[in-house]
Amino acid sequence: MTDGARSRQYFDENWFFHKGDLFIPYAVKGGMTGGLTDCGNREEGEWLDIAYVDKEAQQMQEGWEPVQLPHDWCPEGQFINDPNMGSRAGSHGFLYAGIGFYRKKFTIPAGQLGKKIEIGFDGVTGRSTVWVNGHLIGERFGGYTSFTYDITDVLRYGEEGDNIVLVKVDATDHEGWWYEGSGIYRHVWLQATDLLHIAPYGTYVTTTIGQEGTAVVSLETKVMNEGEGKRVFTCHTLISERAGGRKVAEQSSHAALIGLEEITIGLTLKMDAPELWSPEHPFLYIATTELYEEDKLVDRVETRFGVRTIVFDKEQGFLLNGNHYPIKGTSNHQDFAGVGVAMPKALIAYKLTLLKEMGCNAYRSAHHPPSPELLDLCDELGMLVMDENRKLDSSARGMDELKAMILRDRNHPSVILWSLENEEVLEGTVMGARILRSLSQLAHKLDPTRPTMAAMNHGWSSGGYAEAIDIVGYNYGHRGADVDGRRKNPDRLILGSESASYTTTRGIYEDDPVKGYCTEYGTNIPSWGCSPEKSWTDVLRHPYLTGIFVWTGFDYRGEPTPYEWPCISSHYGMMDTCGFPKDVYYLMKALWVDEPIVHLLPHWNWPEREGEQVKVAAYTNCDSVELFLNGRSLGERMVKPHYSMEWAVAYEPGELTAVGKIGGAAAAESKRRTAGKPHAIRLEANRIALSGDGADVAAVRVTILDMSGNVVPYADSLVHFQVEGAGKLLGVGNGNPSSHESDKASSRRAFNGHALALVQAGLGHGSITLKATAAGLHSSEVVIGVSAV
Repeated sequence: MTDGARSRQYFDENWFFHKGDLFIPYAVKGGMTGGLTDCGNREEGEWLDIAYVDKEAQQMQEGWEPVQLPHDWCPEGQFINDPNMGSRAGSHGFLYAGIGFYRKKFTIPAGQLGKKIEIGFDGVTGRSTVWVNGHLIGERFGGYTSFTYDITDVLRYGEEGDNIVLVKVDATDHEGWWYEGSGIYRHVWLQATDLLHIAPYGTYVTTTIGQEGTAVVSLETKVMNEGEGKRVFTCHTLISERAGGRKVAEQSSHAALIGLEEITIGLTLKMDAPELWSPEHPFLYIATTELYEEDKLVDRVETRFGVRTIVFDKEQGFLLNGNHYPIKGTSNHQDFAGVGVAMPKALIAYKLTLLKEMGCNAYRSAHHPPSPELLDLCDELGMLVMDENRKLDSSARGMDELKAMILRDRNHPSVILWSLENEEVLEGTVMGARILRSLSQLAHKLDPTRPTMAAMNHGWSSGGYAEAIDIVGYNYGHRGADVDGRRKNPDRLILGSESASYTTTRGIYEDDPVKGYCTEYGTNIPSWGCSPEKSWTDVLRHPYLTGIFVWTGFDYRGEPTPYEWPCISSHYGMMDTCGFPKDVYYLMKALWVDEPIVHLLPHWNWPEREGEQVKVAAYTNCDSVELFLNGRSLGERMVKPHYSMEWAVAYEPGELTAVGKIGGAAAAESKRRTAGKPHAIRLEANRIALSGDGADVAAVRVTILDMSGNVVPYADSLVHFQVEGAGKLLGVGNGNPSSHESDKASSRRAFNGHALALVQAGLGHGSITLKATAAGLHSSEVVIGVSAV
């Protein structure tokens, strides 16, 4: 990068963490530090040592430990049977949140003096307070919105000395009724710009497609002059393909700005035969915007975007690039096994890949704005996004949070709509309609290219609430609201914003209230829920329903339903908290993909039930299914489209096989074999090559096998992990919604044959060897390469 342009670096390494509260002098709470420099008060002096003085790690008080961000301290704690944790009983997963502090020493080169220096946080749980060199910089409540502080004036430059940033995280107040974690759980970055620079989120790209196969790109660039003198400059924008870098279009504009003013520069560029973005073809362009003073580069920003059209139609539902495109979505919280909410980018990509393999084409971030990495990956991998505001709030803070979300996210082609709230108590009321209308008006002002909606579970036809937004979201509309709403409001745009709520536990085939497990047969459905088949067949019968967002893609910590303790996580997912598919995953795949599939359940290990009738089910998109037991045909049945099939089969050990047929010919097959005793461990890494950036992660699936290589579906062996080489064990899990084992341990008990280990690369290059051992089992190891950045 040419001297003078902005620098932006992730600021995640070399932090120290202290769990628990610390004394903060009153004067510092008010932002005044000068009077404390020579104070004789011991406690105030100790606080200055933490917030202001450059102290080496060895000299710091006990209770501080080195950490790398993103960081969620909750998984390091112990589960406590306290129903008051969180905003509802068990909502925080029975893990104590509390208060913590983060501290980092850093240097600023002398050459940065005269630039604008900012520290940015992509997400900090709950209420955060930031000091730099003892000066109070800012406070914020809202754990899902990105924010930035200007720290230019309080820094020490070059030989002036090192700098100290201190962050207090108070996660005792909960914003949601699910697991929210605790800590600086998203990235932190440090940025330096010239005083003449492009504003934060200052580029806005929109596209329109002409009739002759061309596209017009409209780009607005907000430029700020935060110095005192007049600046004359050129704003130049180049559009290129992200893959390969082929130049597509470019244009320049000249402007001048007096001190402490800003200007918005508009450019219009034409593209011939553009590639259209879609989940199946996620083609991206980059708009590179540069500011020059004469020949000197002053600032440079890259904005990724895609060319695509979106239309919500009252009859056809959703149209993408002019084609009818049913939304096959899932709702998701941010957490994952082993890490809590502190999700490395590689794990977000892993989750999205698993969803796409299921046939999912849309992601709802429930119920809050997603991380920047998630949106980047949805753009790259191809996934539509419902971008959701945290709450119904038109106060100054509420409007600021909505504005921050839209300005940050509006260039992402994956984002197709703004969800302004979810299941608020004011739905259907006059007051609620006023608040919602204010939010909708702001959204339209900031981004007129996308519709607004509300994810409603009541009040669809009262108070003018549904009329305050463009699209009416029906959470669990199968209860009749979709039909009634359509009959009474034929011009209403409708979306299945939340559907199903189908509770199952991986590998369990009988409800167990004591252990807190729900059968995979799917018979345990809450009063507000329904089967996924019901949700999807409604969309097929009524295209105006647009699509669905199933609750949920993955099990998530907290909100245990229908059982509470010992449950510490939900049962709603198509996959468990580790990403291991449940049977319902294959049901959704059969509903959503064209590739022939048949999936058979349950497992075939029932030694205590020989001769008894066992319920057998098959999920398929084939025309017919023939069932075999130990080579004997039990008959062939025609399939009712979009519904599962069931048999009662007298159990005998051996092999149960389902053959799916299309036009009479075999097209897919599923087998269930009776397994022997646990014999060996198998390790499978989703990636065998990592980047040596200190952040990249591989998800290693752990499976317990019998002597013949069959999965042992009841195995609960305690597996011990050892990592050697250029990385570390980041966390573990097993998908058991009632497991109270630590995700930060070096061992984990398998749950119904499976467990998970997360391996994170260090800095540099080399290899990582993960070894897994268990009593009485053959061990296993996997080697993962690490390449220097």
